[in-house]
Amino acid sequence: MMSIHRNLAVLLLFLHSHLYTHAASTSSPVTHPPFKYITINSNNEYEDEEEFDKHSSPPEVVYPARTTLLRQKPQFCQYDPCLENQEPCEDLNERTGCLCPGRSGADVPPKEPRIDTLLPISEGEHKGKIEVQWCAPSSVVTRYRVVVQGNEEGALEFQATARRTLVGSLEPGTMVCVEAVNKAGGSVPSEFSCKRYERPESSDHNLLLGVIGGGVIFLLILIITAVILWKYQMYKRAKRNSTDGLGNPSYSTEGTL
Repeated sequence: MMSIHRNLAVLLLFLHSHLYTHAASTSSPVTHPPFKYITINSNNEYEDEEEFDKHSSPPEVVYPARTTLLRQKPQFCQYDPCLENQEPCEDLNERTGCLCPGRSGADVPPKEPRIDTLLPISEGEHKGKIEVQWCAPSSVVTRYRVVVQGNEEGALEFQATARRTLVGSLEPGTMVCVEAVNKAGGSVPSEFSCKRYERPESSDHNLLLGVIGGGVIFLLILIITAVILWKYQMYKRAKRNSTDGLGNPSYSTEGTL
């Protein structure tokens, strides 16, 4: 009886294992649904990409390249407001990107220029005339006017790049002014843009004064030297007389023997 039960158990185990092996061999492989990628274009519209299964590599992501901007320290323009016939600072700024000093625009009257010197010409074909030199203001200027006191109606006009001119001979104390002009008007005269002419001392006059001063000093030295020599001679004479008197037996401090 026990053997019959044992044989039935072995038979059932054999049938169970055979059915499981057959089912595993006949079942279809498990597949995963494919992945679908959707992109958005610049017009916010959806676009379908190709389908990729799990074994396909994902699309390559391209990142925009980074551009590093190096900011250089701004440089001021090589511009001298007192130099004549140079390139305007505005043109230098447009051509090189340099910085100009603070300047008022063309829609407002310019600031006054600074008159530098009134220099008399002592030689050459312009001998006797006065050279007027000035420096440009920090404003947009289209031209300059040079006005001499007593001849305001005969003012001289020059282009914006000019920094000097010649005027006729001037009497000491004559006022000379330089005016800057643009489309909005002219600058207001001030102590910076106007100057009185003062005649400088001539070199011949200075030489004469030097000669006179040197002569006076030399004469004083001679007088002082003569006084010293005279006193020295007087001292030697007094000393010699004193020595001679002591050697004479008839000499006595009490009187004559």
